[in-house]
Amino acid sequence: MKPVTELIHHGYQAPTDFVSPQIAVHKASTVIFPNVQAMRERTWLDKTAYTYGLHGTPTTFTLEERIAHLEGAKHALLLPSGLAAITQVNMALLEQGDEVLLPDNVYGPHKTFAESELQRWGISHQFYNPMDLADLSARIGPHTRLIWLEAAGSVTLEFPDLLAMVQLAKAKGILTALDNTWGAGLAFAPFNLDPQANLGKVSVDVSVHALTKYPSGGGDVLMGSVTTCDDGLAKQLKLSHMRLGFGVGANDAELVLRSLPSMLLRYQQHDAATRRLAKWCLQQTAFAQVLHPAVVGSPGHADWRRLCANNQPTHEDVHTEGLAAGLLSLRFKPQFTQAQCETFCNALQLFKLGYSWGGPMSLIVPYQLSSLRRMAPNELLQGGFVRLSVGLEDADDLINDIAQALRQAGM
Repeated sequence: MKPVTELIHHGYQAPTDFVSPQIAVHKASTVIFPNVQAMRERTWLDKTAYTYGLHGTPTTFTLEERIAHLEGAKHALLLPSGLAAITQVNMALLEQGDEVLLPDNVYGPHKTFAESELQRWGISHQFYNPMDLADLSARIGPHTRLIWLEAAGSVTLEFPDLLAMVQLAKAKGILTALDNTWGAGLAFAPFNLDPQANLGKVSVDVSVHALTKYPSGGGDVLMGSVTTCDDGLAKQLKLSHMRLGFGVGANDAELVLRSLPSMLLRYQQHDAATRRLAKWCLQQTAFAQVLHPAVVGSPGHADWRRLCANNQPTHEDVHTEGLAAGLLSLRFKPQFTQAQCETFCNALQLFKLGYSWGGPMSLIVPYQLSSLRRMAPNELLQGGFVRLSVGLEDADDLINDIAQALRQAGM
């Protein structure tokens, strides 16, 4: 054989007993089979073999198993983004003539997906008030196939009564899917919503997680996951996943695997700093409302406390038990103009203007809630509104940054 052929078909195989803290990065489109029988019989569905790089490698299989463990699930799939994970669930579980219910505070791109693609495909939708169980119940109809849940809600951070909502759906034989990006598998267990077992095991059917956020932690990876404990749903999701051609890059999987061991430490740090900022913001005259599940009086605080903080009482303005992520939303008093709110955002030095959250750098996004919400209390729509993603900077430095920006904006 010529040298070029020998290079392509070189027979050396490195020994396999190499062990290090991080798993190797396996990159592949083509997977080589030893013989025709293996080519015909191998299946990737149960993770016992490899068939094609898109369907899994040792690197992606390992990440899937660790994400499933994190969320207390049995099965996991990886997607190119959190939004792709949401899309995957809708496309796998819904068909023409079905109806899907979404909370009024649903993630914005999910809302527009329902209003555009799903609507064009003959799948109807309704929005429900996430803080009103009776409203959800009243909207369930004969064609309702799937109920989406968010805890906490996007942007405004209301925390719903997940236990009651899941119980309602199960009583009516309807599937539930939870966007668990905020909880991240740490604040509460989506597949065991009553850890005290007072009500028996209460579980969502599917959990979706934007691994872009806390599992990655670096602000440099786009990835999502779908997890479930149900074997039948898992097969339905996996086959749809295969037909749609979803996959993730091995190097991105490597970065998430590397970050997972520090995830709890980072989440706790984000959380602790956010509560410090929330406590400080409660004392500032510029803000009409401080929204965060651990803030006493924030919408759904009692539901968050029951699920995430073991219902521990508190005598403080901000609850210190449990976990509550690193997002904080602020509503300015109506007396301040939109121009002042924008000046405040532009004056910040440490908080950068940018979407997403869960990375080391603090971020801020201003929102026009009137364009996002249909069922929000009227007072929530009065005044400027911003959402903070608190990073890993020193909390005092972040407080000082907000203080100087308020001064510059004349607030």
